[in-house]
Amino acid sequence: MATVEAPAPARIQHISKTRTLVMEDVSKTFPTGTVALTGVSLTVAAGDFVSVVGPSGCGKSTLLRLASGLDAATTGLVEVNTDSTSYVFQDPTLLQWRTAQKNVELIGELRSKSKIDRRKAAQEALSLVGLDGFEKQYPRQLSGGMRMRVSLARALVAEPDLFLFDEPFGALDEITRLNMQTELQRLFALKQFAGLFITHSVSEAVYLSNRVIVMSGRPGTVVADVRVPFSYPRPPELRFDPAFAELAGTVSAALEGDHR
Repeated sequence: MATVEAPAPARIQHISKTRTLVMEDVSKTFPTGTVALTGVSLTVAAGDFVSVVGPSGCGKSTLLRLASGLDAATTGLVEVNTDSTSYVFQDPTLLQWRTAQKNVELIGELRSKSKIDRRKAAQEALSLVGLDGFEKQYPRQLSGGMRMRVSLARALVAEPDLFLFDEPFGALDEITRLNMQTELQRLFALKQFAGLFITHSVSEAVYLSNRVIVMSGRPGTVVADVRVPFSYPRPPELRFDPAFAELAGTVSAALEGDHR
């Protein structure tokens, strides 16, 4: 086994308000010696929705942990220009003993908001994700798609400048997943946050994003940055447009080319 020398520590700084997240030549090596990322550079500007696709184990979720501050890069520069970040996990991670309303109010409670303010914010967020009338339902009484909507509503009340998504729709059935994609891009068009979205689905990445980052196999690095020109909000029928299929083909070719 090759000896791994101790690298220079990563830097975390604040940046100009036009760029919410910047990573420059970022690498991540775990204590076991596994190199997850190497030489990754990407920028997510305010109002950008950037999806990341790549093979399993290429370090996509590690990117989110570095962006959120849950983990530190081994080398390279990570710059963040906001203290307001929301992280949406693969699982809705709801508290089973709290109603949908109370789950969404949790952020306000942690921030010591008044009962009136957090109730109002929760009701507005639940309405935005289409859950009017389900405020008093417990997670066990909701479908998988509805539980994910509650998770989105809970993240929205934090009013994030940076939204991090770790394959949030991966466990949903196909119809629910397509509906959630439409819902999310509608919310993005409305709120204009900066988004970094991890997915294994090329179609999902193209439909949601204005840029798609393609990563190589481990150790993950950026092999393509594909711009998506379609305006928001995007109708579901866009998925059947020849231009959409062409872009999806470009992303797929970048993925396949890396494996040859």
